[in-house]
Amino acid sequence: MNLVERAKNIIMTPKTEWAVIAAEEPNATQILTGYVIPLALIPAVASIIGYGVIGSGMGTSLTWGIGMGIISFVSTVLGVYLTAFVVDFLAPNFGSQKNFGRAMQLVAYAYTPAWVAGILNIVPAIGILASLAGLYGLYLMYLGFPHTMKTPQDKIIIYLIVAIIALLVIYMILGAILTAIVFAVLGVGALGMMG
Repeated sequence: MNLVERAKNIIMTPKTEWAVIAAEEPNATQILTGYVIPLALIPAVASIIGYGVIGSGMGTSLTWGIGMGIISFVSTVLGVYLTAFVVDFLAPNFGSQKNFGRAMQLVAYAYTPAWVAGILNIVPAIGILASLAGLYGLYLMYLGFPHTMKTPQDKIIIYLIVAIIALLVIYMILGAILTAIVFAVLGVGALGMMG
């Protein structure tokens, strides 16, 4: 699997790419280390530059930028893993095959547009547009369920909704915990970004 080709194909031609993915033997560790981590670095590094060098309109602090980058990276890697775990755990409830490697494929590849658009975090004022790319990722997840989890067509929407709820809860919890830890370690409070 070539990272650039996979990212391009999942974004540009997802229907055919999911069929290619379904034919691959899933390896959760390889997906995490060879795909998720490199792509998760895009929004993380962009956040460091955006919040630490360019600024967000409320001041600039390299420490703040580093904190935002660390939070972005760690929450992404843990979030993908935990979301894949939940998707796999719930699979039998939606007539789907339980397979953690397949769940990792589904979640990791569906996140691709948000990670690529994460480059927009270089300019924090437009970084929110990366979230819009995440909406396309939800569509990619919808397309991927039948290929990866073998989800019956009539169960995809409800499975997707449950997966989205799990994803949101996971990211809210991870974000709160990581923000508290990272900024405590860095010695920066919410107002500390000004200095």
